[in-house]
Amino acid sequence: MGFKTPLYETHVAAGARMVDFGGWDMPVNYGSQIDEHHAVRSDAGMFDVSHMLIADVIGPRARDYLRHVLANDVAKLAEPGKALYSCMLNEAGGVIDDLIVYFLDDAWFRVVVNAGTREKDIAWLKRHASAFQVEIRPRSDLAMIAVQGPNARRKVASLIGDHADQALALGAFFGRELAPYFISRTGYTGEDGFEIVLPSDDAPAFWQQLRSIGVAQCGLGARDTLRLEAGMNLYGNDMDESVTPLESGLSWTVAFDPQDRMFLGRNALEAMRAQGVPRKLVGLVLEDRGVLRSHQRVIVPAIGEGELTSGTFSPTLERSIGFARVPKATTGADVQVDIRGKLLNARVVKYPFVRNGKALI
Repeated sequence: MGFKTPLYETHVAAGARMVDFGGWDMPVNYGSQIDEHHAVRSDAGMFDVSHMLIADVIGPRARDYLRHVLANDVAKLAEPGKALYSCMLNEAGGVIDDLIVYFLDDAWFRVVVNAGTREKDIAWLKRHASAFQVEIRPRSDLAMIAVQGPNARRKVASLIGDHADQALALGAFFGRELAPYFISRTGYTGEDGFEIVLPSDDAPAFWQQLRSIGVAQCGLGARDTLRLEAGMNLYGNDMDESVTPLESGLSWTVAFDPQDRMFLGRNALEAMRAQGVPRKLVGLVLEDRGVLRSHQRVIVPAIGEGELTSGTFSPTLERSIGFARVPKATTGADVQVDIRGKLLNARVVKYPFVRNGKALI
C-alpha cells in the first residue's frame, strides 16, 4: 500500500483502476483511457494531482535564495502571481527535479514539485535554505486538482461564485489566492485550464461538483498521452540527475544572463556549452506499424545511436510518437527504432505534436 491523496476513496468509489506511481496509489483510468484523453482535447477533464508537493518559501531573502537554487531566474517575476517553470540542478548540472515557482510577495514564493522526488527535493531545498535565512514549509494540508480543456476554465468559474471573474481574468502562467482556493492558469496537457489548490478536506466535494457539471474524471494514463502530445518532459523518463537541461530540450529554461548569477549547476552547464553539448532531445513519429516505448534503441544513419525516453500511441494523431535522446549531430529526418528486434522507420519532427486540440506535425 502506498501513500494516498485526499481523493483516494473518491477514485475507488468511482471504479478507477489504481496503480503505484512514485509510491502513491493513483488512478490510471476510470474506463476508456482514450475517451478520457479526447474529453480533455474536446471539452474538459480533471486530474487528481494532490500527490505533487506544494511548498512555500518564506523569508525576506526568498528571491535571492531561489535565484541560487533554480536554473531559471525568478528575477523575471515582477508581478504578484506570476509563475515560472524551472529545473533545479545539482552541482554537475543534472536535473534534481523540474518545478513551477510562483511569486506571491517579496517574502513568499510557492513551489510545486513532482511526487516521486518530493522527499529529495525538500531535503535539497532545506540544505541550501539556512544561508539565506528562509523557511521551507511543505503544505501537506492542501490538495490540488487540474481541470484542463477548451471548456475547463468556464466550467470551473461556474462553481466558484464571486471569484469567477477574477479567475477568468488570470493570464497564462499566473496564479491567485481566491480563498479558499489558489487558482493558477497552468497545466500539463497542452490545453487551457486551471490547477486548483484547496484545503484537503474540501477536495472530495469539489471533485464531485466538477463531475456534476460534466467534467470527465481522468487518470494518469491520459495525463501521459496528453503531456507527450504537448511536448512536455516527464521527470524520470526524459530527464533526471544523469542529464542536463541542455540535453533535454530545456535550454530555454536556463537563464545564463545576468552573468554574475551563480546558480547551482551553472559551472557544469557552461563547461558543457564550451565543449559542445553531446546529445539533444528530438520528437519522433513512427512511420511503420508499432508503438514507441521508452528505452528502445534509436539508430541514426551515419551518426550513431540514441534512445527513446518516452513513447506512446497518440489518440489525437492516431499514430505512435515519442521523444528520443540522440547525438547532437543528428540532422536528418529519418531514423530507425529497434522494436522487439525489428528496425522500424521513424521521422524526426519538431515538437509539440499537438496543442489546443490541433495537430502540429
